[in-house]
Amino acid sequence: MRHITVNAEHEYKVHIDEHFEGVLHDVSQSHSKVFILTTQYLADTYHIEKFLHPIDNAVIHIVSDGEHQKDISVLEGIWQAMAQAGLTRSDALVAIGGGATTDLGGFAAATWLRGISWYAIPTTLAAMVDASVGGKTGINSHAGKNLIGSFHSPSGVFVDLRFLKTLSDRDFAAGLAEVIKVGFIQDEEILNILQSRNTVDSAREVAEELIFRSISVKADVVSQDFHESKLREILNYGHTFGHALEKYSHYEMRHGEAVAVGLVFAAELSGKMIGLKDEIIDLHRSLLKQFGLPISTNVPFGPLLELMRSDKKSRGAMLRFIGLNSLENPHWLEDVSADLLQATYERIQA
Repeated sequence: MRHITVNAEHEYKVHIDEHFEGVLHDVSQSHSKVFILTTQYLADTYHIEKFLHPIDNAVIHIVSDGEHQKDISVLEGIWQAMAQAGLTRSDALVAIGGGATTDLGGFAAATWLRGISWYAIPTTLAAMVDASVGGKTGINSHAGKNLIGSFHSPSGVFVDLRFLKTLSDRDFAAGLAEVIKVGFIQDEEILNILQSRNTVDSAREVAEELIFRSISVKADVVSQDFHESKLREILNYGHTFGHALEKYSHYEMRHGEAVAVGLVFAAELSGKMIGLKDEIIDLHRSLLKQFGLPISTNVPFGPLLELMRSDKKSRGAMLRFIGLNSLENPHWLEDVSADLLQATYERIQA
């Protein structure tokens, strides 16, 4: 078992290889009431309610699967259920699920009584290495992804590696996009590990090491810049374009699939603006393609440009991106013109 400390608005730990049923028992001992938020699929597959029978101070609330749960109407239902359960500031929420569920659960906890404790039990690779760690919580709006939210760190994150056994190859590969992102911005050894693993199955064999290294990087960055004043923006490498593509697809694309295309876009943009070497740009393509991730798209550019304008890193009319000077050397690309973005997009069209 491995532990990583995150220093945000409060200190908490990420525990790797912790069984979720023990976590539920321990959390119930620390709070008057526990509100369990999860999806129907997880509740059925892992018989979560069975583990709650001995816990007389827990209630469970089921939400839909996928990104569509991050909607204000779903959040309204959670607030109503929290009211019916009589949750007070001495109580806690536990979010069991993928990144959408931990985003949603964290935001519900942040907004109930102006903030109650919450715990994350991520069940996908993407949630384990990214969404559940860092304290960013939120929901989507018609304008874009994660535009409504707050910073509200969990009291603990518990990674149960057994969830990966039932994770589809598609979802595991989508999580690898976030891992690969971390390799490019701050841990080249991740790229070396993955280059020697040419299938999703072989990557699964080193999942614990990939998770540990990815979370370690994110914990270090978040601990230095919790509120994303600047440094933390490097974790959004590939995400400005990726979020736009994900939103345009009505979330039919997995987050990691959209980010994969976004990484190629950001690498190409870095080549045009700051001279990122062709071999590193090519490495983006080859490594992502190695795990069956998309590296191009053919959707209309105009709507994507409008969605990118709503990105959280934008300042007024100025579009900003995270780029790369070289491996492990992120760079801020400021005031990028629409013409340059169009030319870059043409290089990644299918």
